[in-house]
Amino acid sequence: MKVLGIDPGVHGGLAIVEISDGAMARLIDAIDVPVTGSGAKERVDVLATRAWIASHQPDQTVIERGQAMPKLGASSGFKYGRAVGALEAVIACCEIPLSIIEPAAWKRALHLHGKDKEVARQLALLRFPSAHALLARKKDHQRGEAALIALFGASVRAGEKDAQAA
Repeated sequence: MKVLGIDPGVHGGLAIVEISDGAMARLIDAIDVPVTGSGAKERVDVLATRAWIASHQPDQTVIERGQAMPKLGASSGFKYGRAVGALEAVIACCEIPLSIIEPAAWKRALHLHGKDKEVARQLALLRFPSAHALLARKKDHQRGEAALIALFGASVRAGEKDAQAA
């Protein structure tokens, strides 16, 4: 099963994680959210995003719930909200099942505390050691978070299947 994880936002990340029964999860690919424009006119490039997603054909998508941040200004908040909506619309157009998860839920499950993004990237490197090139730069923290979101989403789905089988 291939799971697309999304750390939303104009400066977010996308990651494809493959989960096989009995095998260790594998990070297949991870990219920064494709954007077009610059500054106030910067937006998610929905066509490039759709093409990248279609090339991987994920079975499901997990996205972190977008929410207002206390110190985020009105313009930045609007830009972030537009990006989250664009990403959710691309997934809907691709007809891929979508789960929205709470940031606190996946971070708690993976024992990530605080707001240090580098910790998430380091954990992703530990979980996916063969994908070092995809997470090599410090600014790849959003890719790392997307990979961890996918991993969490897959584990939640596996737990739901186990509960249904019982």
